[in-house]
Amino acid sequence: MASETTDLHVADPKAQRRQEAGRRSYLRWRSLRGLGGLRILGSIVGGAGLYFGSAPHDLWWLPILGFAVIGACLYGRRIRPALGLSFLAGAAFYLPLLTWAGTYVGDVPWLGLALMEALLVIPAGALIAVTSRRLPFWPVWGATAWMAGEFLRGHFPFGGFPWGAIAFTQVDGPLLPAASLIGSAGMGFLVPLAGFSVAELGRRLIVHRIWQRWNELQPKTLLAPVSSVILAFGVGVLGLVTVHNPVADPHERIAIIQGNVPRAGLDFNSQRRAVLDNHALQTHQLADAVRAGTSPKPTLVIWPENSSDIDPFVNPDASKVISDAAADIGVPILVGAVVGSTEPRRNYNMGIVWDPVTGPGQTYTKRHPVPFGEYMPYRSFFRIFSDKVDLLQNEFLPGETVGNLMMAGVNVGDVICFEVVYDSLVRDVVNGGAQVLVVQTNNATFGYTDETWQQMAMSRVRAVEHGRAALVVSTSGISAVIAPNGTVEASIGLFTPGYLTPSVPLSTDTTPGTVIGGEVEWLLMLASPLALIGAWVVRRNTRAHRATATD
Repeated sequence: MASETTDLHVADPKAQRRQEAGRRSYLRWRSLRGLGGLRILGSIVGGAGLYFGSAPHDLWWLPILGFAVIGACLYGRRIRPALGLSFLAGAAFYLPLLTWAGTYVGDVPWLGLALMEALLVIPAGALIAVTSRRLPFWPVWGATAWMAGEFLRGHFPFGGFPWGAIAFTQVDGPLLPAASLIGSAGMGFLVPLAGFSVAELGRRLIVHRIWQRWNELQPKTLLAPVSSVILAFGVGVLGLVTVHNPVADPHERIAIIQGNVPRAGLDFNSQRRAVLDNHALQTHQLADAVRAGTSPKPTLVIWPENSSDIDPFVNPDASKVISDAAADIGVPILVGAVVGSTEPRRNYNMGIVWDPVTGPGQTYTKRHPVPFGEYMPYRSFFRIFSDKVDLLQNEFLPGETVGNLMMAGVNVGDVICFEVVYDSLVRDVVNGGAQVLVVQTNNATFGYTDETWQQMAMSRVRAVEHGRAALVVSTSGISAVIAPNGTVEASIGLFTPGYLTPSVPLSTDTTPGTVIGGEVEWLLMLASPLALIGAWVVRRNTRAHRATATD
């Protein structure tokens, strides 16, 4: 009987060595968990990786590595350290990304906006940390947690400011075609999914194998993270099938005018008539070129936002300048104008279709004015922090109708300036039948900063997402023609007057990204929190069941 008992306690030598090696690797991993300084540094480096993936750098692969580092830093962390680490990552991303917000107005608005966005990264970071401890294969749930954070930043506060959406870092990468398949939010989800999967791959190698014999490495250990990285890029390849090919589409010649401003800065409005005259002059020069046979005649002409900061409905001189330009070119002009309201110091940021014969017709009013830029919420409160709030004397009221305008038989989907960053606003004009996207913008207040390049990246994603050519028309640049596959086909540089007369495809096909993009965004927003709640319920029920069984 004694010999039988002894036999039961004899361990297999190989199994015992494996167990000891596993214990040593676990202890070493625990020691790494104590390196808080490395996690702090890693969070900052990871956030910087997200920034350098953004325009104008466009290093699309750096956000994936950035998420890998952020994921490694947040993995297994409890709530309190996760809050600080995620804030550091957000600050390292948004502080350099939004430097243009302080152009000509000082550092306080820039720091306020950037740090607010960084604070709104904290819930996503906390959720990533919790899911890594509670849910199986955390990279999937961590990626949905990041997208839930983007949803929060896109809707709160004051209607949200989703400028740092991670999808906009992929304009030159292999994931871009996925926007046409699953929408921009779905394509954005693939970036943290790939990054967190790389982090999990590294974790498994370190924890399970790096201190054991490499010949004992089991492929199934690496299967899940490797498969998810392949899946992310596979969706990008699959998206090539749904990227719109405009070869069979009818084409129309659409001219875009960049008149330029007398000087960069907030005071460009002080020479409003000069800005209007500049755009009229470029239109007259285009008309001369058409008559000379050196330029094709367009079907319609697009002027940018703020091309007439003088209300043409009440100022006869401004009305005459626009009417003369339209009559000279002989086609409708979409004019970006500041139009007064019945309220003092309250205006509308409006696109007006100006016919060469009948004058002003259809209009679109910007639906989402920018807080602190186009209206000042809680002015007396924010004046405590900076008297710069009083630089904004005239505020804009929001419009209510979608920006679909008929011009010479073409359904133009108009979004004004920062509206291009909002998924739903662009989707609305496409669902309204837009055959071409137009982004009327004024970047003169941001000088030579990265803002115009970042806005260009957003327009490129929208073109792919909805299968439409996108025309970015700016007062001071950069104005550009973007094909439905996201390629920039022509452009006018910063603070350079000029015009372009591209032959633009008029598309009516609907991409899957347009159809399901909104639903994908909501699904990603809800997935991680709901999965976490489900895991908590299961765990609680399991504990209750075990307690009952023990009793």
